[in-house]
Amino acid sequence: MIKLIAIDMDGTLLNSAHEISEENIAAIKAAQENGVTVAIATGRAFYEANGPVKSTGLVVPYICLNGAEVRDEAFNILHTSSLNDEQIENITGILSKYDVFYQVYTNAGIYTEDVDKDLQIYIDIAVKAGNVPDVEKIKAGIQKRIDQGSLKQVDNYEDIYEHDGELVLKFLAYSADLDKIDAAKAELQAYESLAISASSRGNIEITHNDAQKGIALEAIAEQLNVTMDETMTLGDNLNDISMLERAHYSVAMGNGAPETKAAAKDVTATNQESGVGKAIFKYLQEVNGVTR
Repeated sequence: MIKLIAIDMDGTLLNSAHEISEENIAAIKAAQENGVTVAIATGRAFYEANGPVKSTGLVVPYICLNGAEVRDEAFNILHTSSLNDEQIENITGILSKYDVFYQVYTNAGIYTEDVDKDLQIYIDIAVKAGNVPDVEKIKAGIQKRIDQGSLKQVDNYEDIYEHDGELVLKFLAYSADLDKIDAAKAELQAYESLAISASSRGNIEITHNDAQKGIALEAIAEQLNVTMDETMTLGDNLNDISMLERAHYSVAMGNGAPETKAAAKDVTATNQESGVGKAIFKYLQEVNGVTR
């Protein structure tokens, strides 16, 4: 019996327009109506994860920033795993060494030192992946984040680290130069106190080692008195592996990274094909005996 389902967002629950399809919404509602708790597990900060979900009317708990922050259905913060001063110094030193641009995620927002560089790197990564980027759409997306207050520009990141009560939860580093990304990632992985993952080929997501989707998922399951044998997870990229490896019912997306597919027990359709909805309906029927 499946009692808990955790779903990644980008590349999994969301399509390329960053929307949740009707089939995915229907499947989540069907699960909830049959007593299954459905949680979002994302690398996004809460204030960027909640938008696409809120518009559907779905009410769910959140594993945010790869597990650095956990919130219940009422958006109350249940747990945070922040980076200490030494970890911050090690991370920023390595990223600067390899000239890898990064954003800093805190409990107060997302910070960048250069919005124009943000834009250019987004475009470069899209081109490198063989896509034709919609520059105006990317610009509009960045401006929307600034207007909403979720993305903030600062002159110097050092100012953030000195804010009382502000916790650094994640670094998102990215570059179109994959050699730089790989070199920085290799050096960061030498620190056992850090969790190093990625949500795309051109980025690195850095959190405290306690901040992993799989660890946060186990904490939610324990609160619900649910075992990993009663848990289902769905994801597409490297930051999903820790939860895919823990859950008895693990499903990778058809568009997922090879490593993610290897970590999962099953592969569903792509995010463009509502793979999440198809997988949930399939397992609800096969395991829980729920018919559509």
